[in-house]
Amino acid sequence: MRALVFVLLVFGLAVPAAVPATGATSLRITIWDTPSATPHVLILHCTPPDGTVPQPRAACSRLERLGRAAFAPTPPGTACSMIYGGPQRAVVTGTMDGQRIWASFRRRNGCEIARWNRIVFLLGQPAQP
Repeated sequence: MRALVFVLLVFGLAVPAAVPATGATSLRITIWDTPSATPHVLILHCTPPDGTVPQPRAACSRLERLGRAAFAPTPPGTACSMIYGGPQRAVVTGTMDGQRIWASFRRRNGCEIARWNRIVFLLGQPAQP
């Protein structure tokens, strides 16, 4: 039994103590409008819905419908239109349904713009130049 626990810990298969076991969703959204801008930070908690994102209850409901796919990266080999959407950047960290989330978003091409738009309810509409 000790050997199994050791293997699980070594290969990262055990659930780290920092991850809530309750299935809670708690996100920190850091957004830069330009590369040199001071970032602004939004928070979302979903048990109960609360935070600094606009309409936390609606954001939690939408995240529940989208699931972890909301944060999925563009699959490798995907052809993306070369449309520049702007210099904005965002990083979402925390937990969703008790599982760790770390996702980075940019607006450098059509695929990245689509990813941003998928969770625009968390990131907000980018400022127009």
